[in-house]
Order: sequence, then structure tokens, then C-alpha cells
Amino acid sequence: MIGLRKYIYFCDKLILIMRINTKIRYGLRTLIEIATFLEPEGKLQKDIAKNQNISLKYLDVIISSLKLKGLIVNSKGKGSGYKLARPANEISMLDIYTAFEQIVIVDCINNKSFCERSTHECTARNYWCEFGENFKNMLANKSLDQIIEKTSYACAIK
Repeated sequence: MIGLRKYIYFCDKLILIMRINTKIRYGLRTLIEIATFLEPEGKLQKDIAKNQNISLKYLDVIISSLKLKGLIVNSKGKGSGYKLARPANEISMLDIYTAFEQIVIVDCINNKSFCERSTHECTARNYWCEFGENFKNMLANKSLDQIIEKTSYACAIK
């Protein structure tokens, strides 16, 4: 799911606010930290936690998800630093996002138990399917190296 959905009024219009969960945000920060560390021994988890102000316990969960997705590996086995499992230009934001959660735009699209109209009777189904595909394509078309390249000096990488 795309995170919590919240509606607010802005200039007399009701707008949707999409929230990306903390694991995805911290996962991206962790990958940027690992990708920009060029030493062969890899980046230590304690250093990532310190530099990104993430608790070691919470970072454990993030690291586990990134390893499970095949985005990072230990450089020399257990207890060593982390490095990317493949080049940054081959890791997409879609890879990062789906390491932590599935992309579900609206619950009813593929879940007949959620809504009996979900398979074909819903008049808005095509729009939501297209929206989901556009969102996936947007994530798939942004690589980690492109994100790093655009990192502003205000968010300087240590």
C-alpha cells in the first residue's frame, strides 16, 4: 500500500496526501550511504546508524529487507560492512520501494473480498489500474545513481 492516505483542504480544494513509510525513506538513505562509500570493506551498520540518525535496532530491520531483496551484501561475511549487490545504476526506486512494501494503490483493484465490483464492474477500475502502472513506471525509471547525482548539498552525504 502506498502508505497512509490523508485528505486536506488547500485553497478550497480537497487534495490527497500520499505518505511514503519510514522504512522506505530510511532504506533509500541507507542505500545512498552505502553506495557513496567507496572503500572495499563496505560501510559498517553502526556508521550508517550514526550518520543517518537511525537506531541500530530499526536499522537492523531495514538492512534485513535490503539484503532479502538482493540490494546489498556483506563485503566479507558476517560482521563486515555492507556494499551494493549490483551497480547503483541497476537499482531502481521500484526495487527499493518493494523491498519494504507492495504497491497497492487502492485495496479493491485485485481483492474481490474487499469489493464485489473489483474485478470488472467498477467504473473507476481502469483509472486506478493506469494510475498504479504510472506510479510503478515512475519508480522503475529512477535509478539509485540518478538519485545520488541529484542529492543537494543541503543533504550532504557524509
